Amino acid sequence: MLEEESYDCPYCGEHVQTLVDLSAGDQVYTEDCQVCCQPIVFILQVHGQEWMLDVRREDDA
Repeated sequence: MLEEESYDCPYCGEHVQTLVDLSAGDQVYTEDCQVCCQPIVFILQVHGQEWMLDVRREDDA
């Protein structure tokens, strides 16, 4: 199940949207910012129907 989520880039501060795949459960993965191309660590926690996405700089993870 895909959900659209927005976040603020921890490098450039831009407000960006992404799709998260809730069907795989808890995940930690890295994607480049769509604006500044810096590597962002995404931490997705899934608890039933509720979920939370946290983003961090790669050097803070």
